[in-house]
Amino acid sequence: MNKLKSGDKVKVIAGKESGKEGVIAKVIRSQKNGKSALKVVITGLNISKKSQKPNPQLGIAGGITLIEKPIDISNVMLIDPKMNVPTRVGFKVDSKTGKKVRFAKKSGEILNN
Repeated sequence: MNKLKSGDKVKVIAGKESGKEGVIAKVIRSQKNGKSALKVVITGLNISKKSQKPNPQLGIAGGITLIEKPIDISNVMLIDPKMNVPTRVGFKVDSKTGKKVRFAKKSGEILNN
């Protein structure tokens, strides 16, 4: 179970987009030098330009397009839904259902899974 999931509201704490907030579009798991690394794509943040060649068979027009680049998961923090401040994420077993759930460490509120 990952600490961050798509749809979570996060704040960037390091890098050129530091201090900005957004919603996670997708979580990317990659393998590098035998170690797994998690990255997140945040809607509207870390945008760069990419030159695109035209491909008439796929209906792609050529030109310069804007794409959202991934950010390392260590550079973002979840925003607590109750207090609206960045917080860490923890795991605990819910006493009612007996399932493992995520919770915000600052407020103790259970996050939607």
